[in-house]
Amino acid sequence: MRPAASSAFLSLGLIATPVAAQQPMSPATAAVPAAVDDGDELRRTLAAERQVLDRQQRALDEQRARIDRLEARLSGRGEGGTQVAQTALPPGGVPLPASPPPAPPPGGTQVQTVGEAPSDQRQVQVAVLSEQGGIITKAGRATVEVNFEYARADRNQVVFRGVQIPEAVLIGVFDINESRQDVLTVGTVGRLGLTSRLEINGRLPFVYRSDKSVLAPVANPAEPNAGQLDRPVSGANIGDVDFGLRFQFTDGNNGAPYLIAGLQAVAPTGTDPFRVRRDALGNALKGATGAGFWAVTPNLTAILPSDPAVLFATLGYTYNFARTINRQIGAAFIERVAPGSQPSASAGIAIALNPRTSISFGYAQTWALGTKTRVRALNQTTQELGDAMTAESRDLQIGRLLFGVSYRTSPTTTLNWNVEVGATDDAADVRTTLRIPFTFNAY
Repeated sequence: MRPAASSAFLSLGLIATPVAAQQPMSPATAAVPAAVDDGDELRRTLAAERQVLDRQQRALDEQRARIDRLEARLSGRGEGGTQVAQTALPPGGVPLPASPPPAPPPGGTQVQTVGEAPSDQRQVQVAVLSEQGGIITKAGRATVEVNFEYARADRNQVVFRGVQIPEAVLIGVFDINESRQDVLTVGTVGRLGLTSRLEINGRLPFVYRSDKSVLAPVANPAEPNAGQLDRPVSGANIGDVDFGLRFQFTDGNNGAPYLIAGLQAVAPTGTDPFRVRRDALGNALKGATGAGFWAVTPNLTAILPSDPAVLFATLGYTYNFARTINRQIGAAFIERVAPGSQPSASAGIAIALNPRTSISFGYAQTWALGTKTRVRALNQTTQELGDAMTAESRDLQIGRLLFGVSYRTSPTTTLNWNVEVGATDDAADVRTTLRIPFTFNAY
C-alpha cells in the first residue's frame, strides 16, 4: 500500500473512532429532558390555578360581607355587629345613630366612623312623639303596640263676689271650687306600611275616668262648711277611636331631615258627655270617656339625625266639627256646640346613651281656642225657652314639658316610657305613658 493511501485510511479511522466510542442512550436517560419540561409546565399551571382560586375567594369574601351588611340592616344593627341605639319613644319607631363604639382589639370588629349615619335610618324612634310617630313603617311591615297611660289634673279656684277694700280687706261671698281628675287609658295601636313611603294606623283605647269635685260656697263665717257639696263620679268605657295615614316626603339624604305629613281623624265612639245621666242641677252622675265630637288633625313632623342625637319638631292643627245637641241640662237648653280649633307645636332632642338606651327632652304647646255654645234659658215655672244666645269660653294655653326613656330589648321590641309635666295652668299636672311596640312582617 502506498504511503498516501495508508495516511488516508488512518485519518478516517481517527475520525470514526470517537463516533463509534459513543454508547447508545437508554430510554430512561432519553426521557429526562422531557420530564423537566413537564414539571415546569405543571408548576406554571398550578400557580395560575392558585391565582384563579384567590380571586374567587376574594369575591366570596366580598359577597359574604355584603350579605352580612344586608342582614345587619334587616335586624337593625350597625356595622361590626354594634346594635343601633334607639331614641326614647318613640313610638311610635326610629333608632338614633349609634355613638362610636370603643376601638376593638387588633383583628377585631371594624370601628364605626364618628358622625356616620346608621345603615337604616328608618328605625329611628322618638318616644315623646307617641301621637305623631317616627319614620314610616317599611312596606309589608306591621307594628302592634300596647300602651298604658295615666293622667292627673288638679284644679283649685276661688271666686270672690263682693267689694274689695284696699289692703286685702274683702267683704262679700266666696265660692271655693276644687276638682281632681284621674284618667287611666289602656290602648292598642296598629301601624302597617303599605309602601316605603305610605303608612296607615289606628288606635282603640279603653278609658277609666274618676272625677271628684268640691263646691263650697262660704257665705257665713260662723259656718265655713255650710252648703259644701262633694260630687265624685266615675266611668269606664271605650274611648274615642282615632285612625289616619302618614306619608314620608324625604329620605333624609345629604343631611336633610325626614319630613312626614300625617292626617288623623277622631271618631266620637266614647261615652258622650252630653248624654250621660245628670241630676236636676245638671251635674253629671257618670264620667264621660269621649269628647263627643268628630275631629281631624293634619300634622307635619321633621326628624333630623345628628350623631349621637336626633332633633325633632312637629306642627299640627286640630279642627273640631260643631254638633247639634238639643238637650236640656239643668236650667239651660243646649242647642249647638262648636269646639274651638287647636293649633299645636312641639320640638326637642333625643340622645343615645348606649346602643340600647336613649333619652329625649322636649316641649309641646297647644292653643285651644274657645268653645262657642248656642243656648236658651229655660223658665223653671212656665218651662218656656228664652231667646237664643251664644256663649264663648276662654282660650286655653296647654304647655307641657316632655321627657322620655327608651330601651331596646330586641330588634323587634322596644320599651318606651315618657312623661309630660304641665307647664301652664290649663295643662294636666302630669301624664305618663308606657308603650311596648312589637314589629313583624305582615306580607
